[in-house]
Amino acid sequence: MHIQVKPISEYPWFIRAFFWKQKETYGKVLEPGMLWGRSPWVFATLALLYGALNRKLSPLDAALRSLVTVRVSQINDCAFCVDINASSLLKRGVSMEKVEALHGWRDSKLFDILERDALEYTEAMTHSDRKVDDELIARLKQHFDDDALVELTGLIAFQNMSSKFNSALDVPAQGFCLQRRYSP
Repeated sequence: MHIQVKPISEYPWFIRAFFWKQKETYGKVLEPGMLWGRSPWVFATLALLYGALNRKLSPLDAALRSLVTVRVSQINDCAFCVDINASSLLKRGVSMEKVEALHGWRDSKLFDILERDALEYTEAMTHSDRKVDDELIARLKQHFDDDALVELTGLIAFQNMSSKFNSALDVPAQGFCLQRRYSP
């Protein structure tokens, strides 16, 4: 990594509380959290936003949320994000075959129309040389009401920020699921 994490005892108490929750949830403190924790108020705000986007009562299906976050992570070449988000995707009932096919989803028959439209939107938002057009939005509105579409957009934007942060600082995978890197 380009920036090293500090010893946990050097973080403010309220950040250490988040780390405790990460250790309880993931079995270890996440390295990106320790990097974001160097800016405690930004980290706390970021953690609240993540919690809002990943809540159980989201209008977006949990597996779809993970599918989208893995794809953004692949495009942005974030080893940590692909690793942890693919692990979540598997825990949410998606097969390893589908996880492995995600990089080439356009050529796979494993993805339904809702997933294909969401993945196309994900790529349009993530690639700077693509644009979200009216036709794509019209297709998305066949699956999502306006509130859910706003939430999907926010999730994709959040994952772009997160994966670009981790990729820029060269945060490695932490061994949750997949170790290999993907190219766009």
